[in-house]
Amino acid sequence: MPKKEKMAKAHLSDEEQLLLFQQKLLAEEEMAKKKERLLSQFLKDKLAKEEHNSALNLNKINTQWRTVLREVKTRELHKDIEILSQTFERVVDCKDNVIKSLAKDLSEAEEQYARALRSHLHNVDQLLALQRRRLSLLEESYNMELEALTKEFETERKTIIDQHEKEIHYLQDIFMAMEQNYIDSEYESKLEFQSMWNDLKNMNLEEKHFLRLHLESIVEDLWRKFQDVLKNYTDATEDRKAAFETLQVKDEKSSKEIEVQMKKIQKLQDAITISKDKIMIHSRESEDENRYIRNDKELVLVQLRKLKAQRTQARAASQKNLVKLTLESNATLKALRKIVDKGEKILKLAEICRKFETEEEKVLPFYSSVLTPKEQEGIQENNLEELTEELTKVMVDYIGMENFWKRYNKVKLEQLSLQHRRAQLLDINGKLREMLKQYLDGISVSDEVLSQLNPLFIVNYQSNLPQPLSIHIGHPGSTSPSAPWRDQRRSFFLGSS
Repeated sequence: MPKKEKMAKAHLSDEEQLLLFQQKLLAEEEMAKKKERLLSQFLKDKLAKEEHNSALNLNKINTQWRTVLREVKTRELHKDIEILSQTFERVVDCKDNVIKSLAKDLSEAEEQYARALRSHLHNVDQLLALQRRRLSLLEESYNMELEALTKEFETERKTIIDQHEKEIHYLQDIFMAMEQNYIDSEYESKLEFQSMWNDLKNMNLEEKHFLRLHLESIVEDLWRKFQDVLKNYTDATEDRKAAFETLQVKDEKSSKEIEVQMKKIQKLQDAITISKDKIMIHSRESEDENRYIRNDKELVLVQLRKLKAQRTQARAASQKNLVKLTLESNATLKALRKIVDKGEKILKLAEICRKFETEEEKVLPFYSSVLTPKEQEGIQENNLEELTEELTKVMVDYIGMENFWKRYNKVKLEQLSLQHRRAQLLDINGKLREMLKQYLDGISVSDEVLSQLNPLFIVNYQSNLPQPLSIHIGHPGSTSPSAPWRDQRRSFFLGSS
């Protein structure tokens, strides 16, 4: 077959060979693609199966692992529940003990608070009663002073009114006397005026008659001259006469008007004079009244100044008392704040100390007295003999502090005993340290140890302790008692080396 194919190939042309080669390549490519498709499909199916199997196996493993974990967790939870139940029971017991102790403390604190409240209310009632008594006394003194001032004012007012009435009567008498004197002097002056008027009238009549005779002759001469002049004048002043007549008519009218106005002016002047007289009279009366009123005003001002001075003094005293009261109240508030802070501090310390109390102290916080009842009665009798009433009143307010002082004294005694025990232990420790030091110095060899006195170090049957004087007599060349000891020490070390 291959020979035939080779022969067929040899007979085929190049183009045909190329086409065959291309067909073969295409067929190979198609076969490769089919193989790849089949392989990829096979791998996909296998992967899907593997994934399905792995998911099933994982679910199985998870279910089995969950069961195992549940069993382990249940065991752990059972153990935890047992432990928690035990701890809960212990905690409940502790809490019950704490509640009982707190209930006791609360009852004691309520008793102490009730006692303190009663004492505080008693003190407040006493202070209020004292303040009320003080206010009543001040009110009584104020009312008494007010009554005294009103009585003095009424008496002074009565005396002033009486004096005013007396002076008014006196002035009325003086006015009547002066009026009578004025009437008499007026009558006398009228008589004198009438006599003088008659004399002057007679003299004037005589002179008038003489003058009349003398003047008649002169008038006649003048009349003739006047008639001549009049004719000349009338002839010369006819026009003026007519104007004069008109002016004369006007003059008469104006004179009448002037007379009317003068009458009105006279009436007004009369009214003015009357009103001036009235004003003078009223001014005199008002001056007198004003004088009396000024005197009254001065007296009232003096009384007012006195009252203002008393008021200022009372205000200053009340201000002083108020300042004193405020200062005392501030001081008391500060003292009470300090006491409250101290009490809070004590309560905080008590809460801190309560944590360190033993069971015995929690059960029996207040120790019973060691003394017998007879001894206690004897001590109370001695204390009552020494105490006064004031101290007993003060001690009654502090009866509620007995339990506190018991615990405080107990702690103080324990502190003192511990301090005493500490001092004893320190003393014993010091002694033991000295003994240990002596022992260590005795068993160790050093320059410091050899320079000091050591009874355990013996050379040639001799120690370095001070020896009697007879031992050093055989060494005349030595300058000090320790010289032979140094020589022996050197020989000892040379021999040992």
